[in-house]
Amino acid sequence: MQPQERTFPMSAGILFGVGLGGFLDGIVLHQVLQWHHMLSSRYPILTIEDLELNTLWDGIFHSSTYLFVAAGLFILWRHAHRRHLYWSSKLLIGTMLIGFGAFNFIEGLINHQLLGLHRVNETVAEAHRIYWDIGFLIWGAIMVIIGWLLLRAGKKEPWAQQTMAQ
Repeated sequence: MQPQERTFPMSAGILFGVGLGGFLDGIVLHQVLQWHHMLSSRYPILTIEDLELNTLWDGIFHSSTYLFVAAGLFILWRHAHRRHLYWSSKLLIGTMLIGFGAFNFIEGLINHQLLGLHRVNETVAEAHRIYWDIGFLIWGAIMVIIGWLLLRAGKKEPWAQQTMAQ
């Protein structure tokens, strides 16, 4: 098969990034640091019942992030099985950063700001929580920008001078 016929499944990398971004958020911020839970702004952890409710929704959140990773793996497997996959670290890392950053940015806007389900760090004084939320949004935006730059660089590699597959 000619090199120019090979493609990279960008959607797989983006889905991996979204799923891994969710896993990092859920594992590190929810479980390890215990800064917040899925509904902790609405149902603060003051009773066993509220802890159980938050833990249930943390599990639902983790299940959805698992589905993103599984979908990314399915797409990657489908493309690799056809033997025309263009293996590019820049494209994989770039698309994963786009997905990871998009997860952070969108989740931060929707869950933290619009719905008020939780804040990034609920262990600090209420007046300081907005700074953690803004930092989370900036971190997400920076990852998207770096990912986009890597994606552009990866598309300019000699073997990538064809239309990238979605």
